[in-house]
Amino acid sequence: MSDDLKKGISMVLLSYEEEENLRVYLPQIKEKLNECGEPYEIIVVDSKEPLDNTREVCEENGVRYVNQENTGFGDAYRTGIRSAEYQKFFIMDSDGSHNPKYIPDIYNIFMNEHADVAIGSRYIEGGVTNDSATSQIISRVLNKMFVLVLGIHAKDLSTDFRLYHTSRLKEIEPYLTCIHYEIVQEILLKLKINKSSKGEKLKVVETPIIFDKRLMGESKRHPFAFAVSYTKNFFYLSGLRLNAAFSRMR
Repeated sequence: MSDDLKKGISMVLLSYEEEENLRVYLPQIKEKLNECGEPYEIIVVDSKEPLDNTREVCEENGVRYVNQENTGFGDAYRTGIRSAEYQKFFIMDSDGSHNPKYIPDIYNIFMNEHADVAIGSRYIEGGVTNDSATSQIISRVLNKMFVLVLGIHAKDLSTDFRLYHTSRLKEIEPYLTCIHYEIVQEILLKLKINKSSKGEKLKVVETPIIFDKRLMGESKRHPFAFAVSYTKNFFYLSGLRLNAAFSRMR
């Protein structure tokens, strides 16, 4: 499968009524991707049924527009993985909370450290989050729990400002089942399990970012609803990790 991928970067943006933000955001993303020095494509994954003029904004900026096949953040993420045509898979929020200026930093640490995953992190030294106090508390608690559940010692396991190897995502994509934002942890765990089955360790690196409030529009995230969803999936992810550990012992 990796032989079919082109050299370069697939930048994926998951969009749900983000027309106004994308108008501002896409030119900035292009500018920073150019600094990485590789060919690239930008893919905007929109909702199953278009709710605004996102398609027109994509056409104006010369980027690929794709509708997700079903509903939910998890399905949009899987659609992005299936759509990617380049060897590196970059993903970030499309609401302005992830500043494009950090794209070269994430790219450089990914390349220099020969990493499996590079994360733009709010919680390592130099990182900042400008999210609401409630969201910050929930996020920090969840991240502490994810370290235990996943066995991955990174500070920010709940952000999706990340860079991966596309081929490795395509290997696990058919087996990704999470519906909501917890797919970002499911991906890390299944990448880790795949690496472990080959006797290798998953290398996750982080570089600091400032996480901003969205540029325009209303947030689609409901902190307590997501906390409940995450809590349910802790059991699924914990079971998945334990099952993988027992399988290696057989």
